[in-house]
Amino acid sequence: QVQVVESGGGLVQAGGSLRLSCAASGLTFSTYYMAWFRQAPGSEREFVAAINSRFGSTYYAGSVKGRFTISRDNVKNTVYLQMNSLKPEDTAVYYCAAQTFYSVDPRDYAYWGQGTQVTVSS
Repeated sequence: QVQVVESGGGLVQAGGSLRLSCAASGLTFSTYYMAWFRQAPGSEREFVAAINSRFGSTYYAGSVKGRFTISRDNVKNTVYLQMNSLKPEDTAVYYCAAQTFYSVDPRDYAYWGQGTQVTVSS
């Protein structure tokens, strides 16, 4: 049984930083692309970042490039999202997802976590 569990969300002031973690089990972690999506109230779920299964190639949405960094530890079966210079518009529920290929479409992802709330105050 595949489990994906996010942690690390919270409340932070604009300009601050947060680090999200996502632990996955029940799958061969090193063979999966891992991605972060986010969903703000009244909005669709949107792609934030993804990381290649083995070689660590990374992909970012334009809105977060230069501020967010995705990384992974294939020994700990964990993916991270370091978020710096946070803005109020980054406020959303952040979800971790896993799939065997790269995509920015959330409909393509097989496994999802329950989400973690990130709130950035102005």
